[in-house]
Order: sequence, then C-alpha cells, then structure tokens
Amino acid sequence: MAASSSRLIGRAATPLIYLVLLAAWELLADTLKVPAWILPAPSAIFQAAVKWAPELIQDGWVTLRETVGGFLLAIVLSLPLAILISLNPLARKLLYPILLGLQSVPKVAVAPLVILWFGLSEWPKIVVVVLVCFFPILVNMVAGLEAVPKTMLDLMRSLGASPHMVFRRLRLPVALPHFFTGCKVAVTFAVIGAVISEFVAAQDGLGYLILISTAQSQTPLAFAAIALLTLLSIALFHGVEFIERRVVDWTP
Repeated sequence: MAASSSRLIGRAATPLIYLVLLAAWELLADTLKVPAWILPAPSAIFQAAVKWAPELIQDGWVTLRETVGGFLLAIVLSLPLAILISLNPLARKLLYPILLGLQSVPKVAVAPLVILWFGLSEWPKIVVVVLVCFFPILVNMVAGLEAVPKTMLDLMRSLGASPHMVFRRLRLPVALPHFFTGCKVAVTFAVIGAVISEFVAAQDGLGYLILISTAQSQTPLAFAAIALLTLLSIALFHGVEFIERRVVDWTP
C-alpha cells in the first residue's frame, strides 16, 4: 500500500512541478511587465497556439514526416554497417575513421550543401536527419554486437553452432538493448536535424515557422512552435521506448 502511494505521489509530482514553473513564469512576466516580443507569458503563448493552430498542425506534420523518414532511413543504413564493422576487423579499420570524420563535421555547415545538391524538396531535410541520427545508432549497435560474453560465445562454438546461429541467438539479443539506446538518443537529435535544415532553406515546417515568426516579432507564435517541437521530440522518444519494451522483453 505504501509503495503504491509513493508511486502515485511520484507521478503527480512531475506535472505539479511543471504547473508551478508555468505559474511562476506567468507571474514574473506580468509583474515585471516584460514585453511579449521579448519573452511572452504562457497565456500569450497558449493564445497564439490556438490562433495559429492550423498552421502549427500543418507545419508540425511536415517536420514530423521529415524526422521519422530520416530516422528510419538512418536505421536502415546503419544496421548493415554496424554488423559489418563488428564482425570484420578490416572493415572496422577502414570504415570507422571515415564515419568518425563525417560525424565530426558540423551539420549546420553541411545543410546548405545538401540543399544545394538536392533542391528545396523534403529530401535535403531527410538527408540532414540521416546524418544526425546515423552515428549514435551505429556506435551503439557496434558496442552491443561486441558486448557478447566470451564464455557464452565459446560455449556456442563448442556446441557446433553456425556463425548465423551465433548471430541470431546470441549476438543480436545482446545487441538489441544497445540498439534501442542509440535509437532513443538519435530520435531526439532527429528533430534538431530537421529544424536545422528548415532554418537553412524551407518553405514549410516548424523551423521555417519559427524563423518567420521571429523575423516578424511574433515571439508567442515562435514559442508555440518550440513547444510543439518539444512535444514531438518527447512523443517520438516514448514511441521508441514503447517499441523497446515490446521487443526487448527479457530485460528489467
């Protein structure tokens, strides 16, 4: 009974803290008479969100589409490379330095070039999201495939297990928690990558909406778009976490 009560208190504490912070923000903005174009109160942000709801939903859908598309494509590209790098020492020596170098390049610097190569369609944004998501997934998957206990590996080999069976029955189950850790990191970066590309050149999306609204001093609308981006990022993170609980059901 005490444990259930503490869990209920813990669940209620987080939204209560958020409400207190929002109330303090509203009170300070009203007391200090901060201009709305500098720092709008939560009530002004909410009013802007209601007023511009159709535009927020439309641009949010564009950003979500770019984010999910780039994230899924990054998974498709990183998994085969991770398997190759973990199982082939030569591939690790050749590919890992190249991939590390690509990861070190700032994505803000690459985004204009990608848009120059692919035009103003959604593909440049998806490519930037892939570049942002690719490395976290790859590194975590490689770490997972190499985290197999040597004793278990030797046992399966001594029992005559084929390399395919060792991979399917041992390496892959051990690697899956690491893979989902990389996915949870990458999916939050994916939203950032989509917004970066929309800042550089776009005609829609939440990044474009933030850029236009700040240029017109419509700061409440910019904050509403930022709030929607935050909600999208949290929802995607929990979506990956939900899939992880269904797939990796043997871990606590």
